[in-house]
Amino acid sequence: MEPGQHAAGYTQLARVLHWLTAALVLVMLPLGLVIANEAGGRLQGVLYNAHKSIGALILLLVVVRLAYRLTHRPPPLPDDIPPLQRLAAEATHWALYALLILQPLLGWAGTSAYPAPVPFFGLFDLPPLVTADRALSDQLLHWHRMTGLALAGLASLHVAAALYHHFVRRDRVLLRMLTG
Repeated sequence: MEPGQHAAGYTQLARVLHWLTAALVLVMLPLGLVIANEAGGRLQGVLYNAHKSIGALILLLVVVRLAYRLTHRPPPLPDDIPPLQRLAAEATHWALYALLILQPLLGWAGTSAYPAPVPFFGLFDLPPLVTADRALSDQLLHWHRMTGLALAGLASLHVAAALYHHFVRRDRVLLRMLTG
């Protein structure tokens, strides 16, 4: 990329889906820690239902995002990005998609096996993914927690890379997702 030349930005829909997903994940991580440690007090049941509802919404959003991503190429990275960093960026993005789909599916399946309902904001309950099996529920919810930790770590890496591009490299990589 020539000096002064700017990479194209993401579309408005891509930016809205990205930031809405990011905001919901930022709510879900501490909410998950609160309910996992039974720190919700009298609100524990309400917090569980909020966690399950938001998780279902994230799953829906990520499926829409993935469909959009597969039909709309993202703007290219600047030409001077080394091949290894390009590979890391691509791998990180696809790993985030995978974890953002796996995480709510594990929670949904684990809750189904518990067995407990998976409400969607009080409008309806999602159908169970598996039959009641408390031992299976324990395993699925363990992996749900581990996936949450992996997601938090990978999202932190993603944010750090965006900040590196903005403050160290001073390119438009972050701005493409902020302003298009």
